Amino acid sequence: MITARTAPRDDDAPPEAVLDAAQHALRAEHAAVYGYGVVGGRIGEDRRKEAREGHDAHRARRDTLHRTVRDLGGEPEASAAAYALPFPVPDAAAAARLAAELEERVAAVYADLVRAAEGGLRRDAAGALREAAVRAVRWRGGSVAFPGLTERSAPAEPTDGPPGGGASEL
Repeated sequence: MITARTAPRDDDAPPEAVLDAAQHALRAEHAAVYGYGVVGGRIGEDRRKEAREGHDAHRARRDTLHRTVRDLGGEPEASAAAYALPFPVPDAAAAARLAAELEERVAAVYADLVRAAEGGLRRDAAGALREAAVRAVRWRGGSVAFPGLTERSAPAEPTDGPPGGGASEL
């Protein structure tokens, strides 16, 4: 569970850097919850339990980060009404790719939170990074050397959001 029981590191990160990293993690969790809704609607029955567990894990992390941001003196950002997917998700194979992408993106923001925080918050963020990396490996079927720190040469082109617009990017 991510909590803000300890102060930010005096030598490395000012309090606003910790709050900013926590807000980024919260935004990523909002997007992951939304994305897992899409995954759950397209994934095959054989992986539906895995999708539900991922969705539940991200909802719990999102709720905890909401409290963490408040504890750090910030106003937690609300979820967007919808998110633009990084690619079309017409079938179970694409749903599994989306789940892996969601986990990789979540791992990346938790790597930033690990870097900015200390103590209990840092430990909890490292645990969240590890959990996201493990889920990414399961969805992708392979691992990367440094989860959360993978370089992206060019971001995937997002699809159009839902009718009426208003979609944030995943």
